[in-house]
Amino acid sequence: MGKRMRPHTLTVPKPMIPVAGKPIVYRLVEDLAAMCDEKIDEIAFIIGDFGAEVEQNLIAIAEKVGAKGSIYYQTEPLGTAHAILCAEPALDGHLIVAFADTLFYADFKIDTLQDGIIWTNKIDDPSAFGVVETDAQGIVKQFWEKPKQFVSDEAIIGIYYFRDGAYLKDELKYLIDNDIKVKGEYQLTDALTNMKDKGSQFKTASVTHWLDCGNKDATVATNKVVLEMNKAHNMVSSDVCMEASIILQPSYVGKGVKLKNSVVGPYVSIGENSTIESSVIENSIIMNNAKILNANLEGAMNGNFSVFEGRKDSVNLGDYSEVK
Repeated sequence: MGKRMRPHTLTVPKPMIPVAGKPIVYRLVEDLAAMCDEKIDEIAFIIGDFGAEVEQNLIAIAEKVGAKGSIYYQTEPLGTAHAILCAEPALDGHLIVAFADTLFYADFKIDTLQDGIIWTNKIDDPSAFGVVETDAQGIVKQFWEKPKQFVSDEAIIGIYYFRDGAYLKDELKYLIDNDIKVKGEYQLTDALTNMKDKGSQFKTASVTHWLDCGNKDATVATNKVVLEMNKAHNMVSSDVCMEASIILQPSYVGKGVKLKNSVVGPYVSIGENSTIESSVIENSIIMNNAKILNANLEGAMNGNFSVFEGRKDSVNLGDYSEVK
């Protein structure tokens, strides 16, 4: 439901919110594909009722990396294990599971001979996360869900590789068939624990960056990091119409954007067909078909078809909203 990303998630699913001009889930798919030496055959998206347009966009994302896109539905929030099992027909062979509100950077290829790989990131306060305890070889000894006492600072970031997807499927079914829940939900970590206890070895893999997109401020900060990491590339569309305006890099400016008497950047993403006039914008995300007039914005996130005029603010404006 993306409650911490309201009002944007009232109209757009959180994984489809753009960061540096691309939906979060599109960037995630690209990053995962880059780690795979094998061709990705299918990408299964497990969603709620997001509507036909979102489903078509998701399938198009899969096709852009040469894979078949499939849509599966979780109609009630019964936990991570239940969600994954909703895509039961896709759980076979080499398998990656990823929660779609996570962005990361890592510089390695997946070793498909491993039983499983769990991506982690060292954090200062692990009490709010699932963590893993490992041995000297990086093999997982124990999974812990939001431990109150310190056991490890390796937080699970929500990306997993399984050599045998069918084996995972069987363990997920076992939880549901035997109604094994934690706080009313079926948890993936319980399936992982069962697999480990039966002899599966899960190795950890660390990431160089783990980027949060959980709320407006975090998403704007992530947008800044992504733009900085891609600053060697031209991210300004060739058809941008500029009149007495400046774009400070790194910034992303989409197709059909009109800039007049304005300074945009650094660290600004502007979606397609937006209009910026007599304004200064820094470190912000402006989505498609937005209008900004006579404004001074920093740390803002303005939705699709929104209108903002005549103020200085760190605004958080949803789709179709108007502030003058």
